[in-house]
Amino acid sequence: MSDPYFPRWRIQPSADAGRVVAPDERLPWPQMFAMGIQHVVAMFGSTVLAPLLMGFDPNLCIFMSGIGTLLFFVLVGGRVPSYLGSSFAFIGLVIAVTGYGGHGPNLNVPVALGGIIACGVVYAIIGAIVAAIGTKWIETLMPPVVTGAIVAVIGLNLAPIAVKGVSSSNFDSWMALVTVLCVGGVAVFARGMAQRLLILIGLAIAYVIYAVLTNGAGLGGKPIDFSIVANAAWFGMPHFTAPAFDGQAMTLLAPVAIILVAENLGHIKAVGAMTGQSLDRYIGRAFIGDGLATIASGFAGGTGVTTYAENIGVMAVTKIYSTLVFVIAALIAIVLGFSPKFGAVIQTIPGPVLGGVSIVVFGLIAVTGARIWVVNKVDFSDNRNLIVAAVTLVLGAGDFTLKVGGFALGGIGTATFGAIILYALLRRRGSGVV
Repeated sequence: MSDPYFPRWRIQPSADAGRVVAPDERLPWPQMFAMGIQHVVAMFGSTVLAPLLMGFDPNLCIFMSGIGTLLFFVLVGGRVPSYLGSSFAFIGLVIAVTGYGGHGPNLNVPVALGGIIACGVVYAIIGAIVAAIGTKWIETLMPPVVTGAIVAVIGLNLAPIAVKGVSSSNFDSWMALVTVLCVGGVAVFARGMAQRLLILIGLAIAYVIYAVLTNGAGLGGKPIDFSIVANAAWFGMPHFTAPAFDGQAMTLLAPVAIILVAENLGHIKAVGAMTGQSLDRYIGRAFIGDGLATIASGFAGGTGVTTYAENIGVMAVTKIYSTLVFVIAALIAIVLGFSPKFGAVIQTIPGPVLGGVSIVVFGLIAVTGARIWVVNKVDFSDNRNLIVAAVTLVLGAGDFTLKVGGFALGGIGTATFGAIILYALLRRRGSGVV
C-alpha cells in the first residue's frame, strides 16, 4: 500500500528535553502554536530587513512569506520542514536594475518583480529536471568551492551600498557603528533564543538609542516620526503591486535561481542530517515549491523567497521538526500582513540604524560563504579551487560588468557564471594537471 500524499502526524504528549519530534509527528496544539510563534520571530528580522534594503513593502513581504511557505508545504506533501522568507540573494541585483537609492519606497519595484518572476520560473524548471533525473548534475556543477564563492560574493558586492548609505552625515556614521556594536553585543553576550535573534534585538536596542538621542535630546539626525504609526489602521488589505516585464532585468535576475538552488539543497541536506531521515527524494519538489512561491510573491509585489537558516537553527535547538509547526508560522505571518500598523512601525526604523544592521548582515553573508568552504573542507592547496575562489571574489567584490550590446551583466552575475564555467573548464583538464 502506497504512502498517503500528506503524513498522518502522530501526536507526542510533550517535548521532553532531547526528545526529537520528527517531521511526521506533532505536539499538542498549544505547544505547536508556541513553536509557530517562535519560528515567526526567528525569521522576522531577516524577512523584514531584506525588503527594506530593496525598497519593498515589508508588510506585504511578510504576508507573501506565509503564502509561499504554505505553497511549499503543499508541494512537498508536508514532508520537508521549512519556512520561506525574503532572500538576500536578490538585493544587489534588484538595487542595480531599479537604481534604488537606499531609503523609502522603491519606485521601480515593478521592473524588479518581473525579474523575480523570471528567476522563479528558472528555479521551478530546475526543480522539474531534478525531480526527473536527480541532483548529481547540480553537485557536479556547483561543488562547495563554487557555492561558497558565490555566497561570499553576494555580501562583498553589497558592502559599498551599506557603507554609502550611512555616510551622509557624521551622526549617521556614528549611529551605524553604535548599531553594529548593539548587534555584536547581543551576538556575544546574550544566551539562548535571544542570541539567535541577534539582528532583531540589536536593531531594537539601536532604535531606542536613536530615539533617545534625536527625539529626546534633540541631537544629530532626523527625529523618528511616530505619527504614521498612530494614524495607521490595525487591520487592512496588503498593498499589492503588479510586475513589469523588462528583458534586461529578467535576464539579470533569473540566474539568482542558481544561488537559491544551492541554499535549498544545503537546507534539505542539513535537516536530513539532524533528523536522521534522508529527504533527498523531495529535493526536486522542494525546488519546484520554492520556485512557485517566488513566482507568486513576484506577481503580488513581494521579494523572492528561500529556505531560512534561522529556522534551521530553531529546529536544531528545540529538536522539533514537525512540518505542521510551519503551517502555524505561515498563518501567523499572513495575519501580520493584514496589519498596516505593524507595517507603519517597520517604516519608522531610522536609516542609520538600518544601515548599521546592513553592514553586519552583508558581512555575515560573506562569512557564510567562507563557512561553506570550512565545513566541506575545501582544499585550497588544489590550484583549481584556489583560482576559482580568487577570481570569483574579485569579479563580485569589484562589481565586474560585462556588456553585450544593450545588455549588461553585473558583478554578482559575472561572478556566479564565472565560478561555474571556470570550475568546469579547469576540471576537464584533470586533477593531475591543475
